[in-house]
Amino acid sequence: MNIVVLVKYVPDTQFDRHLTGDNHRIDRNESILSELDEYALEAALALTDARGGVKAGNTVTALTLGPASAAAAVKKSLQIGATEGVHVSDDALAGSDASATSLALAAAIKTLGPVDLVITGMASTDGETSIIPAQLSARLGLPQLTFAASLEVEGSTVTARRDGDDFTEEIQATLPVLVSVTDQANEPRYPNFKGIIAAKKKKVTTLSLAELGLSAHAVGPAGSLTQVVAAAERPARTAGTIITDSGEAGIALADFLAAQKLI
Repeated sequence: MNIVVLVKYVPDTQFDRHLTGDNHRIDRNESILSELDEYALEAALALTDARGGVKAGNTVTALTLGPASAAAAVKKSLQIGATEGVHVSDDALAGSDASATSLALAAAIKTLGPVDLVITGMASTDGETSIIPAQLSARLGLPQLTFAASLEVEGSTVTARRDGDDFTEEIQATLPVLVSVTDQANEPRYPNFKGIIAAKKKKVTTLSLAELGLSAHAVGPAGSLTQVVAAAERPARTAGTIITDSGEAGIALADFLAAQKLI
């Protein structure tokens, strides 16, 4: 089984996010492998482990798109257990929206030969659009099983469980297929010492737009369907109302909630 997992280098959610420059692009100085992509990676590794791993011909390719620093997301994926990595990197990609990004990712996946599964996280923790999986499935001509809380493959049939607020449904598709998994799908593994050492010997391929057969006008701001035209800092949080209990705090609290139309 050959699986491609999309991984992304995103700003660490422990820190405040900022936009920089006249183009209002995210500052990625404090970035890490997206936490939600670790669930996608674990789903892929679990499937290949159950089938005998690399020795049985199973592969997990970690694919990312971004500047040179984004290679860190691939490196972390290899340390966790991915077989090899692919990094799509080209200056013209800067400023690409979801549509232009999915175009480049689809082109990269097509260079990898026959792929059985494409697995993604439920969203990226920077843009949080959740639309890349659907766009990729359309560009690749693959059925999509999105927001999977569990994932199983039996023969050529892929089964996913999707949990709603008040329902659970089971959906199926036949390989090859694209799946996005939620943070309920599994418990991601951590890189161990053996994995960190082994990652140094694993193959990482860097692809440019020319190697993907794409022009600079197809991506970046020119190839994007959306753009940020203005941005402002989030307003500072205002001080709350402090109620000192002098015997009538309950009444004051009720009056406050009523004024806010909360009761």
